[in-house]
Amino acid sequence: MKNTPQIYVDADACPVKDEVVRVADRHQLTVHFVSNARMRLPAGLYVRRVVVPDGPDIADDWIAENIAAGDICITSDIPLADRCLKVGAQALGATGKPFDADNIGMALAMRDLSRDLRESGDISGGGPMFSKKDRSRFLEALEIAVRRAL
Repeated sequence: MKNTPQIYVDADACPVKDEVVRVADRHQLTVHFVSNARMRLPAGLYVRRVVVPDGPDIADDWIAENIAAGDICITSDIPLADRCLKVGAQALGATGKPFDADNIGMALAMRDLSRDLRESGDISGGGPMFSKKDRSRFLEALEIAVRRAL
């Protein structure tokens, strides 16, 4: 019998916590919110809070060490998404964009290019604001990922 998938959320800057809990509760899946500080989390029957020590990539490392094939990771951190894919988990960005073997290499390259351009002063600021459309697209993508995992 297949193990029930779990959802791991890189929670520090995640804008879709409520949506994750809604989907997790509907499917009775455990969701781990991993952060390096206590934060308000949505109430849910299957919510688990994981607070890790402060430091670069500590939350990412905890997720990568605990996630398994068939699980789902919610993150905007492309290197973490890559690590999750390598163990057979699914990875979704907060806007609903799934990371997969076909697009992770390009995503990593674009991340590095953007970092270099910011460091050189050629570009500044962040990406576009998170929209209602992004939230809706995320809900749809998470539902698809959960059904695939089940």
